[in-house]
Amino acid sequence: MSEDITNEQLFEFMTRTYSNLDKKIGSLDERIGSLDKKIGSLDERIDDINKEMQEGFKEMKNEIKKVNIKIDHEIVPKIDALFDGHKQNSDKLSRIEEEISKHEEIILRRIK
Repeated sequence: MSEDITNEQLFEFMTRTYSNLDKKIGSLDERIGSLDKKIGSLDERIDDINKEMQEGFKEMKNEIKKVNIKIDHEIVPKIDALFDGHKQNSDKLSRIEEEISKHEEIILRRIK
């Protein structure tokens, strides 16, 4: 048994097939468009986050500069003053020890 396909049937089959393919391609186009919009939205959000981060970094740099200036102008001079005071005390103690040693020698000589 052989079935002969008429040109009309073949044309109808091709038309349905083309129509189905066209619908599927249209659906894919919509989905790609939707994905493109989502990617665009993500790009905008990433750009916003990047701007916020850059502003935060600038603020941190400014704060670090302020802290460094405070250390240089307020804390370092105080530390230097403390070390100077410590050196003066050490020098005084050394002179006192020398005097005590001299007096000890005198006392020891008198005792003998």
